[in-house]
Amino acid sequence: MKIKMKNLKQIQNFDNENFVHPWESMKDVGSNKRMFAESAEGIYLYDENGQKLIDGPGGMWCVQIGYRRQEMAEAISGQILKIPYYSPWNMSAAPSALLAKKIAELTPGDLNHVFFTTCGSTAVDSAVRFVHFYNNVLGRPQKKKVISREKSYHGSTYLSATMCGKERDKDWMDTANELVHIIPDVNPSRRPESMSLEDFLDEKIADLETAIQTLGAENVGAFIAEPVLASGGVIIPPEGYHKRCLEVCRRHDVLYISDEVVTAFGRLGHWFASKDVFGIEPDIITCAKGLTSGYIPMGACIISDRIFSQISGEKSQDATFSNGYTYSGHPVSSAAALKNIEIIENEGLLEHVREIAPYFQQRLKELSKLPLVADTRGVGLVGCVECRIVDPDDPDALEMDIAMGSRIDKHCQQLGLIVRPLWNMCVFSPPLIITPKQIDEMFNILEQGIILATEDLRQEGLWKG
Repeated sequence: MKIKMKNLKQIQNFDNENFVHPWESMKDVGSNKRMFAESAEGIYLYDENGQKLIDGPGGMWCVQIGYRRQEMAEAISGQILKIPYYSPWNMSAAPSALLAKKIAELTPGDLNHVFFTTCGSTAVDSAVRFVHFYNNVLGRPQKKKVISREKSYHGSTYLSATMCGKERDKDWMDTANELVHIIPDVNPSRRPESMSLEDFLDEKIADLETAIQTLGAENVGAFIAEPVLASGGVIIPPEGYHKRCLEVCRRHDVLYISDEVVTAFGRLGHWFASKDVFGIEPDIITCAKGLTSGYIPMGACIISDRIFSQISGEKSQDATFSNGYTYSGHPVSSAAALKNIEIIENEGLLEHVREIAPYFQQRLKELSKLPLVADTRGVGLVGCVECRIVDPDDPDALEMDIAMGSRIDKHCQQLGLIVRPLWNMCVFSPPLIITPKQIDEMFNILEQGIILATEDLRQEGLWKG
């Protein structure tokens, strides 16, 4: 449905004058001309002019079941009419308890204790706070440092942002640097040309082992890792990486946090990727996004019986885990998550993802033929097309990446596709309901958008390839 043109200018002004968006460019405040998402159905969004666009990123890696699901609307409204809120400090409600049980059934191994949060950032924040709490109760107050990776993204609260390894996100923001130790990038495509993948894997494992030994295992509380480093550019570590990292952590009594905010609930064709795709049973899993398909905010920090049992009951020291949120286990969010899981089960969406993922990855890889494309990578229904004009170590790389990404974005949007470029990288995580025909439509538009952007760059003298 179109916004009436007489109101459009006024609404755009409200957006610029009053709505501070995430990652707001202070230079552009007051002059942005953002697309307005006015309606949606299936894998498509409709903008303020009524243009139909494929939602390539699936919202923010989250709209698993697609848009405009009537059963979701009914589940949400039905719960609102029953009870829209309760205080999780001193009571509970059926949807929250049922969802906790359902998640415990879906997680691998003994991850049975579910702490509900409001989003992925607060899930990671709670996981790190639990690690600190756990070691305090065990009488190891110095065992607090968390090891993370370059290019990782774990959230935007002060503590979760501290865990991130994306250096550009920290240019102007403070973090608690004393609580984290960042080890080098795990992107196989960035290894030296003379280095084998096996040697690269050995080097990455050595990074972790060396960090623990240098910091002292008595000071390291946890290692946090995304199964796939999503916002870092869909970085997929070498095969066996997560298993070997877990072995290192077990050897040094370091907890393993698997940040599945992006990969859980079907993105890779399984409820959780940690065990079914990467073969590990971590100590803690964080999730959000696909938990409710983005319909209602919710996240969760899921803790294993093994570590929970060490600090509860008679071993608790009468301690209280004094961490929580007004909306922990929110009944409406819980009802939405239960219905979302039901839809994924009833429609066989996990099986659907496993069936069409090879074709998705094939179409993604075919874009390597374009001269501007430096790399394509992905797994399941998540992928990245990395375009490059200059070497990433070039001092002008950031400026050039922005120039390139903005042109690809502009052309794709005009052609009917949202790509959400991360500088020079076009990332994709479409709704899990996408069909092979729609995959073709999506990547055909992307190819044309990159070709048009390449011509722009040539004409402007920014690209001579």
